[in-house]
Amino acid sequence: MPKTQEIPVVAVSERIRQRITGAGKRFNANDNIAAFIEPGEIEQLQSEVESKLKAVLESLVIDTSSDHNTRDTARRVAKMYLQEVFRGRYVPAPAVTEFPNVERLNELMIVGPIKVRSACSHHLCPIIGRVWVGVMPNEHSNLIGLSKYARLCDWVMSRPQIQEEAVTQLSSLLYDMMQPDGLALVMEADHFCMHWRGVKDSDSKMINSVMRGSFLKDANLRREFLSLLNR
Repeated sequence: MPKTQEIPVVAVSERIRQRITGAGKRFNANDNIAAFIEPGEIEQLQSEVESKLKAVLESLVIDTSSDHNTRDTARRVAKMYLQEVFRGRYVPAPAVTEFPNVERLNELMIVGPIKVRSACSHHLCPIIGRVWVGVMPNEHSNLIGLSKYARLCDWVMSRPQIQEEAVTQLSSLLYDMMQPDGLALVMEADHFCMHWRGVKDSDSKMINSVMRGSFLKDANLRREFLSLLNR
C-alpha cells in the first residue's frame, strides 16, 4: 500500500506571522498583533515559547532536569512574557468609555504620576518609570476616566521597546482618542540595561517629553505644565 503522506505541522508562531505578512502589516517588538491571533492560539504560543526557552537554558548549560530551581523556569518565563510583561502585544486595547465635555472644560488638566513598566527591546531588561499626561480640552473633546489613563499606559508600555518610541506611541493614542486642543506627555524612567549590565550606572534616568497641539505652539502653556510637574 502507498505510504500516507504526512502533512507538516506549522508552528503557531508561523501561522500568526503568515497572517500578518499577508495583510502587509509589520510586527515590530512594540507593535500590537492581537488582530492576527485566533482564539486558543495564545495558549499554543505559550507552549511553543516554553519549549524554545527550555532549549536556551540547555544551551546555557543549566540542568533543567535535576535542578529543582530551574525545572519549571521555561514555563514560568513563557507565561510571564505572554501574559504579563509583553501582554500589550497580544491583547486588544482596553475598553475605554469616553464622555462628552458637557461643562466645556478648557483649562489645563494633569494626570500622574502613573507608574509604568516596560522592557528594553535591545536586551529585554526592565524599564521602570513614571508618566505624566497634560490635557488641554475643548468643548468637543472626549474625556476619559482617570483609571483609563493607567490602563492605556500599561497596554502600550507592556511591550519590548525603547522609551523614545513608547512616549510617541502613547501620546498619539491619547491625542487621537480625546481630540483635545493640546496634549503633553512626560516620562521619567530607570533602565536596567544600564543598571544591570554595561556601564552599571544605577543613578542615570531618561526623561522624554512629547508636546502636541497647543502645548507645542504656546510656550506659556508648556511652561505651566512643566512647572506644575516640578511640584
